[in-house]
Amino acid sequence: MRFKPSAANFQHFAKHHLNNRLMAFSTPTQTLTSHSTAMADADDHLCSETTDTSAPQPSSNRESSFFETPNGYLTGEARIEKAWSHWKKLGEPKMIVAPMVDNSELPFRILCRKYGAEAAYTPMLHSRIFSENDKYRSQEFTTCKEDRPLFIQFCANDPETLLQAARRVESHCDYVDINLGRGNYGAFLMDKLPLIKSLVEKLALNLTVPVSCKIRIFPDLQDTLNYAKMLEDAGCSLLAVHGRTRDEKDGKKVRANWDAIRVVKNALRIPVLANGNIRHIDDARNCLEQTGADGVLSAESLLENPALFAGFNDHGKVDRGELVVEYLKLCEKYPVPWRMIRSHVHKMLGEWFRIHPHVREDLNKQSRLTFEFLYDMVDRLRDL
Repeated sequence: MRFKPSAANFQHFAKHHLNNRLMAFSTPTQTLTSHSTAMADADDHLCSETTDTSAPQPSSNRESSFFETPNGYLTGEARIEKAWSHWKKLGEPKMIVAPMVDNSELPFRILCRKYGAEAAYTPMLHSRIFSENDKYRSQEFTTCKEDRPLFIQFCANDPETLLQAARRVESHCDYVDINLGRGNYGAFLMDKLPLIKSLVEKLALNLTVPVSCKIRIFPDLQDTLNYAKMLEDAGCSLLAVHGRTRDEKDGKKVRANWDAIRVVKNALRIPVLANGNIRHIDDARNCLEQTGADGVLSAESLLENPALFAGFNDHGKVDRGELVVEYLKLCEKYPVPWRMIRSHVHKMLGEWFRIHPHVREDLNKQSRLTFEFLYDMVDRLRDL
């Protein structure tokens, strides 16, 4: 029987089914380095103490790389078969949390997973800083046993530096992803295709997990196809395609080009994900049908409604206060910097704040947040 969302169903969904799933997330947070001294800015403080675990040490007896066999490296059709085998082993997830800087952190990923997301990306991590800085690693990346399937995304412009960062996390994820879609390390590498190819090849030949890439399209469709095929040939096992060019930065004004994504999907032999215009669950279904993609990514719309993939707000009203409370409880369990919490609270309660701007002003006045203040604020909004 299909679940039909409604306001009453949302409360039942949250308080019963989701509470049972939350119990499964009892494994202590895994951090790649021990917790270090908090940063000076209050919003960069972690909201509570992290679990102290050691960073994985490089092994002299490393497993074979993802494409390595006793007789050498897989090539051609064998690579494609292994890429699909891995994707199917993960259950071929359809609804996926996109990478979002400072926003797709562990507590938010878990919240989205509880409401229908079947896989998730970490925020984009800077490969050089990740390799060199203990504090950055401990604050910017955490995961737990149930946080799978997981894509860990890096930006990079040096193959060896990228490999050093990726090796620190390969045992914690299902794909190491290269951001080729935004920023000076991402979309602007589109002018340096040989460098991009070397980044993909470096990881594909040296990691025990597959490499994925996330790209934007070129203005010319043939350039996009050439780009995508180059990545596939270099060893990319999964490609996420954002259907906008690097200059089309305002997703609310420029619609993503699903036709271009469909052409890329039809031209490649590896799994392809679609990104762009996923604001409601019906958008996700329509995108899968129109593009033929193997899954869809949503970003900004999930920030406002983490229950998007469960269908709330399309066919039933979402309880934003309940979502915020659940998120805060997850943050108490899986600590993250306060700046991330502040950002999520603003996004999830955006509609309420537009009606009651004085409450938002009170939030903005807080130089140092506490969970007590945030829980009281939600109660206050509910009573208005």
